[in-house]
Amino acid sequence: MLKNLHVKNLALIEDADIDFSEGLNILTGETGAGKSLLMGSVLMALGSRFDTSMIRKGAENASVELVFDSVSETALSVLRDLDIEPEDDGSIIIKRTCSQNKSTCRVNGSNVAVKEMKRLSQALIDVHGQRDYETLLHRSELLSIIDLYCGKDVAVLAEGVSGSFRKMREFRDKLEEESKDTGAAGRECDLARFELEEIEDAALREGEDEEIENTYRRMSNFKKIAEGVSRAHELIGGDEENAGNLTSQALKELSSVSEYDDELAGIEEELRSAESILSDLQMELGSYLSQMEFDEEKFAITEERLNLINKLKSKYGRTISDVLAYADSRKEIIAKYEDYDAYIEGLKADLKKAENEYLKAAEKVSGIRKKNAPLLEKELTERLKELNFETVDLEVRLDKCEPTARGNDEADFLISVNPGEERKPIADVASGGELSRMMLAVKTVMAGKEDTGTLIFDEIDSGISGITAWKVAGSLARVSEHHQVICITHLPQIAAMADHHFIIVKSSDASSTTTDVVPAEGDASIAEIARLLGTDSVSESSLENARELKDKAAEVKNNRQVTG
Repeated sequence: MLKNLHVKNLALIEDADIDFSEGLNILTGETGAGKSLLMGSVLMALGSRFDTSMIRKGAENASVELVFDSVSETALSVLRDLDIEPEDDGSIIIKRTCSQNKSTCRVNGSNVAVKEMKRLSQALIDVHGQRDYETLLHRSELLSIIDLYCGKDVAVLAEGVSGSFRKMREFRDKLEEESKDTGAAGRECDLARFELEEIEDAALREGEDEEIENTYRRMSNFKKIAEGVSRAHELIGGDEENAGNLTSQALKELSSVSEYDDELAGIEEELRSAESILSDLQMELGSYLSQMEFDEEKFAITEERLNLINKLKSKYGRTISDVLAYADSRKEIIAKYEDYDAYIEGLKADLKKAENEYLKAAEKVSGIRKKNAPLLEKELTERLKELNFETVDLEVRLDKCEPTARGNDEADFLISVNPGEERKPIADVASGGELSRMMLAVKTVMAGKEDTGTLIFDEIDSGISGITAWKVAGSLARVSEHHQVICITHLPQIAAMADHHFIIVKSSDASSTTTDVVPAEGDASIAEIARLLGTDSVSESSLENARELKDKAAEVKNNRQVTG
C-alpha cells in the first residue's frame, strides 16, 4: 500500500505531502490544477523518463518520495534480489531526485538502476492512464489476463513451458548451426586437437600455479630474505646486547625480588616463558639460515614453468582448473567430429525429446486456459453490464499459434456492445472511454487474484456521466475492498464514493503559481462534490445535492457489504 507521496519542486508543486490510506482514495480539482502532474510524479519516482524542464523555477532539483507498507511477497522477493532490506517497520522508501545533469533512484537508501526500479514498481503499484487501458488491444496482454485468472496452477506450469521452449530452441539453433558450414567444423576440430595437445603436454596439476608462484617469489627475493633472517637471528641471540641476553638479565633481576610479592611471581613466570620462546626462535632462525642456498638451475626451471603456466592461463582460463576444464571441452569437440553422424542424430533425438516435453507442457497450460476462459468470459460480461454496457456479447477466444515461451495459445477478446452486430476484436470496436471501463471490469474480476497492493486510475471517467458514472464508482469501490485504489476524477458520483478525499488546489500570486493537495473531510468534501456538480456557485441546494450523492454512495457500499 502507498502510505505517503512527497513531491518537491516539480513544476507547479513546491512541496506537497499526501498521506494515503486503505480503500478508495479520490483526488479531485479544477482543470489545470495539477491532477495529472501528481500522476506523473508517481511514474517519475518509479523510473519513468524525466524532463528537466519540469524542475520548478529557481530550484536546483526536483524530488519525489514514495513510502509503501504492507508490501506483497513478490515485492519482498524483488528486494532480496537487489540485496535491499525493508526498513525496521517493514516499509519501502523510494526516492527519485533529478537535477539538470543528474538523476538518482534510491530504495531504502541504496542506489537502484532505473531498469531494476521498474521491476520493483510492477510489484508495488499498478498505474492505469489512457495509454495503459490500450494494453487491452494487445493479444499478449489478453493472454496475461487469462493466465492471472487461472491462478497459481498456470503460473507454475508456465515456468515449465518457458524452460522447455528455451531447451527446444537451443537444440534447433545447434542443428541449424551445424548444417551451415562443414568446412568450419573441420577447422574447429583441428584447432581443438592443437589446443588439447598444448594443454596435455604441460601436464598441469591442480594448485600447481600457487606452489610455483610461492617458490618463484621466495627464490626471486633470496637476498632480501637472507639479510632479514640473519639480522633477526643476531638481534635475538647474536651480540652481547641481544634480546635473549637482555631477557635473561631481566629474569635474573625479577627472580631476586619475586619472593616478596606474589604478583611478581606471576610476572616472573611469564618472563621465563618469553625467554624460552626467544631461545626456540633463535634456534629456528639458525636452522633456517643453515639450510638456505640459491640454486641457479632450479630458479631457471621454476621461472620457465611459471611462464608456461601463465601462458596457458592467459589463453584458456584464469586458473589451472579453468584450463583443465577447457581441455575437457576440447575433448568433447574432438569426440563430436570423430563420430559426427552420431552427434547429429543425438541432437535430433534431443530436439525431438524437447519438442515432446514442450508440447506436453503447453497442452497442460492450454487445457487450464480453455477450462477457465468461459468462466472469465461470464464474469467479465457481468462486470461490463454493471458498468452500464447495456448489451454485452463477449467471447474469450483461444486460438492455436506458433510455439512461444508462453505456449502455443493466442488470446483474443471478441465483443459486441450493440444488438445485431457480430462480435469483433476489442481493438476494432472499443472507444477510449469503453476501454477504460473494460480495464476496470478486468481489475474488478481480478481483484482477489492480483497481489499488487496499490492501483492508480487516471481518466477512468473519460467519456462517461450519469448512471454509467455510478456504475464505475461502484466498481472502483468493489476493487478497493481488495486493493488500495487511488483515482483521479472530475465526476461527482465517483468522488462521493471516496473513503478518503483529497482536493488539488492551484493558487497564484504576483510572482508564482503553486499546486497543493488538501485532505477533504466532512463539509469540505461535500463542498468539492457540489463544485463537481457543475453549478456556477456553491449554493445550499448544490450542497444538498452533494449530500444526497454521499448518502447514495454510502447506501451502495452498505448493500455490497450485506450481500457480500
